Amino acid sequence: MFLEVKNFLKYVFFQTLGCKVNQYESEAMQKLFEAAGWQIAEKISEAEVVVVNTCTVTAVSSQKSRQMIRRAAKKNCVLVVVGCYAQSEPEEIAKIDGVDVIIGTKDRTRIVELVEAAIKNREKILQVGAVEEIRDFEELPHTPHRTRAFLKIEDGCNNFCSYCIIPYVRGRVRSRKLESIRAESLQLKAAGYKEIVLTGIHIGAYGRDLSEKISLVDAIKTVLDAANPLRLRLGSLESAEMTDELIDLLKSDGRICNHVHLPLQSGSDEILRAMRRPYTTKNFAELTARLVEEIPEISIGTDLIVGFPNETPENFSETLEFIREQPFSKIHVFPYSARAGTLAATLPNQISPQIKKSRANLALEVSRAKQKIFSERLIGKTVEIIAETSTDGIVDGLTKNYVRVYAPEKNIQLGGVMKVNVEKLFKDGVIGSAKKFFPNE
Repeated sequence: MFLEVKNFLKYVFFQTLGCKVNQYESEAMQKLFEAAGWQIAEKISEAEVVVVNTCTVTAVSSQKSRQMIRRAAKKNCVLVVVGCYAQSEPEEIAKIDGVDVIIGTKDRTRIVELVEAAIKNREKILQVGAVEEIRDFEELPHTPHRTRAFLKIEDGCNNFCSYCIIPYVRGRVRSRKLESIRAESLQLKAAGYKEIVLTGIHIGAYGRDLSEKISLVDAIKTVLDAANPLRLRLGSLESAEMTDELIDLLKSDGRICNHVHLPLQSGSDEILRAMRRPYTTKNFAELTARLVEEIPEISIGTDLIVGFPNETPENFSETLEFIREQPFSKIHVFPYSARAGTLAATLPNQISPQIKKSRANLALEVSRAKQKIFSERLIGKTVEIIAETSTDGIVDGLTKNYVRVYAPEKNIQLGGVMKVNVEKLFKDGVIGSAKKFFPNE
């Protein structure tokens, strides 16, 4: 809804759905607005422009995106819709009254230019190109606002798993140049960030599209060399991409967190083939056994999809047995959600919602038990965390191996390093007493 240009105070509000990459990109787009003289509104009611950064990884994600767009459209604002759902369904979004600007997963660096042009000319703008035309990594300026900094090194995915729409809305793998990674790493060092998280859509494929013969290991070494962070954490990785070189680096450099997230998706080889996943349960189990043996106290998280089309009770029993045997510290469980435009959505024998819910609950029971066992290992030990938040006098942060630790402590500087004596289980992690605090370490 276009307002009178002369009355504009240039306040913009962001709403973000989806993954850490979306969070990173929203922060980057905020930076673009700030550089152009805009102010970031704290409440949607204060904003003249509202940007909804959407997700479409599942049918549920698309539904949530539509709901958020429709709620924002009721406000007296210029409404901008960006991101994966905008790339996937621009025509559907254009039908929603109140949407003024639509930008897909390309041209986000032009968001301020496009918004200001729409306001000035009082015309709607649809800026969504074909993902096949996206060849280069889109550089978005980024200044994080948290105690942990995300550093995006890659975009796109080449895997084309049968259930996933992401390659069709994000495009093929595009890697960020090492010199650009180095430059942002230096900025993060200057800003004092103690933990950096490498993120992207498919970071294990980093470098495959570049002319130089480089890999994720080179990106990691670049960040370690430039920023020298207290901690470097890796985003989600495919099991087949855990190379000997990468494992050796994880073992040898104590700055790299001893935590990996390896999406399994199913413990049935038959279902893995139907999903077009590039490994078997045997491959996966051999890798996790090696990681546990070679990297002390490593935590291994995973994703699991239950109720995939044609998943029989026997297939699911295989999955339950497999995840029980695996050394997981946490399992993110997702009931399969058919996504239009994917191969899996066309498969016969779609599973009923009731069965999917039942299977998800059984898998979550395994996850809760494994998370409890892993967290209990810390009781009686002294662990180190970076203070992230403080609520009602209780500070919390993560250990290097991704356990949430709480400690009663007032007047603490967020971002500082804490030593905590762990005493017992608490909420989604453990709680103990603060032993020492190093605000500038």
